[in-house]
Amino acid sequence: MSKEKVVVITGASSGIGAATTRELAKQHAKLVIGARRLDRLNELKEEFPDEDIITQKVDVTNFDEVQSLIDTAKNEFGRVDVLYNNAGVMPVNALENRARDEWQRILDVNVMGVLNGIAAVLPTMIEQKFGHIIATDSVAGHVVVPNLAVYNGSKFAVRAIMEGLRQEQHNNNIRTTIVSPGSVATELYKSIGNADNQKAEIEVEKQIGLSAENIAKSVIFAINAPENMDLNEMIIRPIKQDV
Repeated sequence: MSKEKVVVITGASSGIGAATTRELAKQHAKLVIGARRLDRLNELKEEFPDEDIITQKVDVTNFDEVQSLIDTAKNEFGRVDVLYNNAGVMPVNALENRARDEWQRILDVNVMGVLNGIAAVLPTMIEQKFGHIIATDSVAGHVVVPNLAVYNGSKFAVRAIMEGLRQEQHNNNIRTTIVSPGSVATELYKSIGNADNQKAEIEVEKQIGLSAENIAKSVIFAINAPENMDLNEMIIRPIKQDV
């Protein structure tokens, strides 16, 4: 990867976002990383004192904060080559429990968070006539299982939105990719409010889960693909995952 590649990452304070930041820093990309936990971002930056890494507190449900993240990248580095919409939550709950606050949070972060990123960066990429927008989707965006219906819906929505983006913007040389992991050992389980469901998720991740680094390497693969190649969807499952 060229050192000139400018990459913006949301949800970068842990899990896949942090792992992707580390992999890109090793390749000397210029990074603008955002998340709600600024202290975690700064700790990550300190791991790579010789690299160009800018940290910024960002809640992806707040469009102005997402726009500010994109503006920082453009102002500091002159352009935005890649936006990785990675922030997400995964509450697990049966519909009969009517966890409406959880439902709203899922839609605000998983769907509007991605849309906010697209809305913030698209004018820049259209003006540039190039760019790459990536979103963390999920196997749950391809299949539906009990207790995940609303999360499934959010990830199916991301898949549809990103395909629409591809169709609308490919003539502007804007590439689109969704990365759809199966079980991955990250901190995503912390967004599960139901204690039994959280315990079950932790056990699955412990037994068969991929590492965040596994997924980060897949993201890097998509970023490093030839400029005339658009790698639109990647589904990445642990070998032993049933669904």
